[in-house]
Amino acid sequence: MHYTRVKICGITRTEDALHAAAEGVDAIGLVFYPKSPRFVSLVQAAEISKNLPAFVTSVALFKDANAKEVSQILNEVPIDLLQFHGSESADFCRQFGKPYIKALGMAGESSVPKRVAEYHDARGLLLDGHAPGAAGGMGQSFEWNMIPADLDYPLILAGGLDVNNVAEAIQTVQPYAVDVSSGVESEKGIKDAALVTAFMKNVRQA
Repeated sequence: MHYTRVKICGITRTEDALHAAAEGVDAIGLVFYPKSPRFVSLVQAAEISKNLPAFVTSVALFKDANAKEVSQILNEVPIDLLQFHGSESADFCRQFGKPYIKALGMAGESSVPKRVAEYHDARGLLLDGHAPGAAGGMGQSFEWNMIPADLDYPLILAGGLDVNNVAEAIQTVQPYAVDVSSGVESEKGIKDAALVTAFMKNVRQA
């Protein structure tokens, strides 16, 4: 049986992170993109990360940050995994000595296998519904049949997932993991505990 892992992104409050962890979430995402409504300060991020229980991965999300900015955050916040959401090259992504995942905007993306080859040392590719180079987190889905079925690579499905469609998404795509942000929120950056619980239940049932 394939176990689908779950990341909840855009966490801004410690209580939301702890509830997600209690529900069995594998990873939480901290957004360090200043234009995002889910942007966290260094103080917020450090507080959330330091309170995570064992075996819950803290993921730092960047979009076209410079190397100095990424390094500063890594010096001050306990981070396990990097997520790059912009036009970062593979060389840029791998320079920090941390495992990373690379997000692809599937609106207009035509060659996932080519990107797999390019970012061959990434721990996974995150497929989101936005246009290439645009910011994610907008709740946009994409046609799941765009994803090559025979790709032997950890794919993380994002974009427009919520309580109502996550089971269908898992059954259709059979991704390594799913990533949700706006689909479990009461407002931007504030996670709804009941929606998180229901989302996790539907993932397990799928």
